[in-house]
Amino acid sequence: MTVVHVLVPEGIDDPARPSGGNVFDRRVCRGLAALGWVVQERPVPGSWPAPDGVARATLVSTLSAIRDGALVLLDGLIASTAPEALVPEAGRLRLVVLVHTPLGHGLPGEALPDARARERAVLRGATAVVATSEWTRRWLLEHYDLPAGLVHVARPGADPAGISAGSRGGGGLLCVAAVTPVKGQDLLLAALASVVDRPWRCECVGDLTRDPGFVASIARSAREGGIGDRIRFTGPRTGSDLDAAYAAADVLVLASRVETYGMVITEAMARGLPVVATAVGGVPEAVGYAADGSRPGRLVPPGDAPALGGALRRWLGDPDLRHRLRQAAIERRATVSEWSDTAARVSRALTEASA
Repeated sequence: MTVVHVLVPEGIDDPARPSGGNVFDRRVCRGLAALGWVVQERPVPGSWPAPDGVARATLVSTLSAIRDGALVLLDGLIASTAPEALVPEAGRLRLVVLVHTPLGHGLPGEALPDARARERAVLRGATAVVATSEWTRRWLLEHYDLPAGLVHVARPGADPAGISAGSRGGGGLLCVAAVTPVKGQDLLLAALASVVDRPWRCECVGDLTRDPGFVASIARSAREGGIGDRIRFTGPRTGSDLDAAYAAADVLVLASRVETYGMVITEAMARGLPVVATAVGGVPEAVGYAADGSRPGRLVPPGDAPALGGALRRWLGDPDLRHRLRQAAIERRATVSEWSDTAARVSRALTEASA
């Protein structure tokens, strides 16, 4: 059996702070163990990807305690921001970096100093890189001039699930995302306010603690827009509670300004649930196509609230459209990969890196 040391941010199993990256890391660790790897998990404390000196020192000491020649898989939130710790170890350890979101791409309101230069230095020194979408792989190759063979792809999987029942009127809208400017709930509310004459309800599932000021402004906008009684912010949900939210929905709505893939879209597709989303980053890749080449949803330009509102108006007002998109989503459901496929792809990248 081959040993892999996996460095992840501390608290990846905290139900109060769910994220796609945390879920990905946990499912990959489990999947690698099922494939016969000896997974030595090493949580690293700190406010990654913006760590303080203590967190950086902890990362250095964690790496120095790993024997020469060992295989190390690092979450990109840790690795991409710490070239001082990683680059000196590149000749001693086999470093594989898992990139959920390229930090050099930048997030609205969350710019990190010298992010591209720091991330480029880390990835160029790595033995291998695993991206979570083809879009991310292309972005890394284009902006960091990495060898094509260095960067592998392991898309997020989804657990098998029953088909969401849906309702006759299609008015059950679901948004699953942390409430932050990156996820665009302000755009979603503006779009919903433009269809206030249509019957709908919207449940927003996601962390409410990352940007309290933004959350407060969203709540105020909902009240002022006359839709405060039709939209509900539940906070994070996991397990059966999240399954119930998907089962009660007619359509998933995602207004992200930045999205490298969109794990919640994969979860929606696994349930035959159509999607109305912004065509940003890896979202079109996650939505995919039905067998006949049709999209199981509607994609609109990012940052365009009127376009999102128009797509929702068509969804709510056209039963034939809802039927077509639902059938396409049910067909797309048959091609959604499971988490075991994701783990197998990561395993192949690790095997190449260890050779």
